[in-house]
Amino acid sequence: MSAPEVVVITGMSGAGRTEALHALEDAGFYCIDNLPPTMLTALVEQSGLRLDANRRLAVVCDLRSHDLFDKLCGELDRLRERGVSCSVVYLDADDDTLRRRYNSLRRRHPLADGGISVSEAIEHERERLSFVRERANMVIDTSNLRARDLRTLLVEEFSRIPAEQALNVSVFSFGFKYGVPLDADIVIDVRFLPNPYYDPTMAELTGHDELVRDFVLGREETRAFTAAWFNLLDVTMPGYVAEGKKHLAIAVGCTGGQHRSVVIAEATAAHLIERGYNVSVGHRDLPRHVKA
Repeated sequence: MSAPEVVVITGMSGAGRTEALHALEDAGFYCIDNLPPTMLTALVEQSGLRLDANRRLAVVCDLRSHDLFDKLCGELDRLRERGVSCSVVYLDADDDTLRRRYNSLRRRHPLADGGISVSEAIEHERERLSFVRERANMVIDTSNLRARDLRTLLVEEFSRIPAEQALNVSVFSFGFKYGVPLDADIVIDVRFLPNPYYDPTMAELTGHDELVRDFVLGREETRAFTAAWFNLLDVTMPGYVAEGKKHLAIAVGCTGGQHRSVVIAEATAAHLIERGYNVSVGHRDLPRHVKA
């Protein structure tokens, strides 16, 4: 079955609706929290879903909209009559888990008005939601589910892109003499490689020049290093994807950010692209060495 154009997230307060919405936002959905169901059809029409095959919508509809929530099933029927594919995700958890989560967060249950207890509010909410739970396409019990696992489950179900593509990887070169980048997740030092700067024919060139690239990549120590470095990436990158990490910055440094780091950063980016990752490559300090 093709991925739906509209995903409605609903279910018990404290069961993970916000986490679910964030997961779908990372998967490319346009997301809105606490949408009154009566606005759903109008929102779909105005958002251009019918005109753009890549535009998809995820909304959270719940009892915060009070009596308007009862109209949710009717709105879903109207959308389906108009040819809009919809899916309802119902998030649930057992009462003990919901009580424990509210106690730990010290938040007021949205139905705990008029002096009723959290337990009473949970019971009332479960009764009010029973009609939409029966209509749900997907019911997820989050009682023993970690937030990371919930995100993974939803992305696997609704994302149109491979998991690797959801991780945005930035690879960039830099020069240690200009400071170590503070925003890098991984810093790799390639100053142990022979420096082309000391060869007069390459001193003014950069890692983008073929002569420098061949000099760096053609050496035995570079081949041994890149084999080990790429193997390390092949081991760790799937872990970052599984953890739900959305951005990873890899910094490759040499002395001035002109020769070796540029070559290795480009090779690193090429390797990751070949493995299916969404990669951008840049060179922080290279403009310092390029004559206008």
